[in-house]
Formats: sequence, C-alpha cells, structure tokens
Amino acid sequence: MSLDFSAVTAPFRMQPGLRRLEAGQAQLTPLSPDSPVFAEKLGVLSRHPGQALVSVEPFDASHALHALCEQAAAEHPQVFVQDGTGLAALRLGWRVEARGAVTPLAGAHAGVGDCLLALPARLRLAALLCLALHEDFAIVDGRSATIPWLAVCLPSHWAPADKAGRRFEAVHAPVAENATLLAAGPHLMKLVCAPQRWERHVWTVTPHGQHDQHPARHPSQEWPADGSADELAALAWLRSERQTFVPLPAHEQAVFTIRVDVQPLAQAVTTPEQAQRLHDALASMSEAVLAYRHLTAARTRLLAWLAQRS
Repeated sequence: MSLDFSAVTAPFRMQPGLRRLEAGQAQLTPLSPDSPVFAEKLGVLSRHPGQALVSVEPFDASHALHALCEQAAAEHPQVFVQDGTGLAALRLGWRVEARGAVTPLAGAHAGVGDCLLALPARLRLAALLCLALHEDFAIVDGRSATIPWLAVCLPSHWAPADKAGRRFEAVHAPVAENATLLAAGPHLMKLVCAPQRWERHVWTVTPHGQHDQHPARHPSQEWPADGSADELAALAWLRSERQTFVPLPAHEQAVFTIRVDVQPLAQAVTTPEQAQRLHDALASMSEAVLAYRHLTAARTRLLAWLAQRS
C-alpha cells in the first residue's frame, strides 16, 4: 500500500486529520516472510526486543491482544486462525497462545521460532502479531490518557521506550506547531476509544530508505549540501504511515496500528497531480515544521524537482 495522496493537502498543517473508516474496511495487512519489511522486523525482535516491546507494569494488554487476534482472523481468515485465546499465523507456520505457549505448524519458519522462543512468554503473542502483520501497534488508554504498551519495530526516529506510560501531551510535545494537536488531545483519546473506527495518513520525504528508523539503531542522515535537484531526488524516499484505531469501548482502550511504507520518491510520484500535491504541501510548510522533519536543506531542490513533474 502506497501513500493515499488525497491526504496530502496544502497549506500543510500539523493536525489530527482523522477520517472515518467504513464498516468492514480492513485495518490489518498480512506480511509475507519474503518481504523486506519482515526481514527488518525479525531482525529487530531477534536482536533488540527490549527496544520494540515495551510496557508499563502492571498494565494488562490481554484484551487488546485478543481484539487484534480477532481482527486479524476476521479480515484474513485464509492467513490467520484464532482458536481459543491464541492465534495461528499460517504464512509463518507458528501458533502462539495468550499465555505464550508456542506450537509449530506446517511450513514453520525457523527464524520466527527461534525469535519467539527466545522471548519471555508474556511477549510472544505480541511478537507473532508484529511478524505476521505489516503493522506495528500501541495501546491507547482512554482512562489515563496514556500509551502504556507498545510493540513497535519500525519507528520514525523515536524510541518506543520513551513513549511508554506518558500522557498524550508529553508524547507529542516534540512535534512542531503542536498547539492544535495538543488542544485536541483529551477529545481525541476519548474519540478513538469509542466504537467508531478512524484512520489517518502522515508522510514525509527523507534520505532514509529503511523502514526501521529507531534512533539507537539508525543515526539520522543529513541531506547532501551540494548536488542538483535531480541528484537529491535520486536519494530521496517518500515515507508514509497509515494509522488506524481498533477500539475496545468496554475497556476504554484502543489499539493504534501503524503501517509504514517507504518508496523511492521517483517511483512513488507517478502523476503530475501527485507531484503538484507534494509540491504545494512542501512549499507551505513553516520553517519550524521543516526543521522538525529535517527538510530545511532539501526543500528548495525538492520543490524544483516536483515542479518539473507537475
């Protein structure tokens, strides 16, 4: 799934941008073990599980995990089977129960089994969901207005451990021009925990081509100071996230899903309309937003490249 360019608007504003999901619209995406995304996730969970699977004790994530298992099996019954409290991921050949018991199935992926069995039992179901689905996950707790639990392998220059247990306003404090977002925080936390389902799309242009951008694993890259617009665009990637909410109204919680997509900019922009949308949005970003998104040094050349294609 590439960026929904209808979400690229001008003037660009840092705002929630929630859109209603229609009944039955899919929120989860099965992940192939042949995918580069799978390889990145497996590498993270095998070598750095403590950086991806974080929670505030004694938070109970069982209701949210059960809801995710139900959602996966309902949306993709040919790929997932939920029996009892566990989940069987047929593409990976493994089943994990809520208490952490692991069972190999036909075609069991050896690397997945090694990864799961090396984890504490309480983390195994979350890890299986991360490996079997393109999405990463966090739990929104509407009662405390915090994010007490995260299973995030592919963050965008932030560390999940820094977000666990923090309130909405603290989590979003580093965001540039965040006044509108922070003012809407209490309402948003209640809204996404109610029965209506929501999605939002965010995007940026970056010199980073990998999906995993945890700051401890991948130091920030700078745009080259020299080079033409075409040369800079050849190094650029369009990074987008589709974010949705799976509500658990009875528990005043929601599961926040994050699907990361990274494409070379030249491949992602396929029509003059798409180029114009990106151009106008980028041209309207404030200096504060450009600095926050590390785009200050690249904007003039990116605008020139987009103008040629619009």
